Amino acid sequence: MTFTHLDSSGHARMVDVTEKNPTVRTATARGRVRCSPELVHTLREGDVPKGDVLAVARVAGIAGAKRTPELLPLAHVIGVHGVSVDVVVEDDGVAITATVRTADRTGVEMEALTAVSIAALNVVDMVKGLDRSVTITDVELVAKSGGRSGEWRRPEKEDAQ
Repeated sequence: MTFTHLDSSGHARMVDVTEKNPTVRTATARGRVRCSPELVHTLREGDVPKGDVLAVARVAGIAGAKRTPELLPLAHVIGVHGVSVDVVVEDDGVAITATVRTADRTGVEMEALTAVSIAALNVVDMVKGLDRSVTITDVELVAKSGGRSGEWRRPEKEDAQ
């Protein structure tokens, strides 16, 4: 097996994408912040002392997508042309979904995953004083399109019966 991020001596390197043609690429990731029913109620009422948790998480997720190459040393600096971060309070916590778009030489999967992760960390930061048991879970790539490998979508999980 050949690892693209290793040179012939086995040292880490950034893959050279100079010769690739820019194409439109999209990636979507999701994750959750699980929390207590009491915190879910507080989030729904908008009574978190630190402020609007969902708005801060959205903006933080967008900022995270744009700063991915600063956090992941082998990630390419690319033009992040669009980011949407959806943050929704559900019965067991907060669901986060991020979609990132570009027209560049490499994909935006890591940017989408970073957006979800940073949004989730901001939820935790804003609520940790109310519920220290909050847990970030299920951060995963959901879909990607564009580039040489084309379309990919995570198969839907079957509900346990």
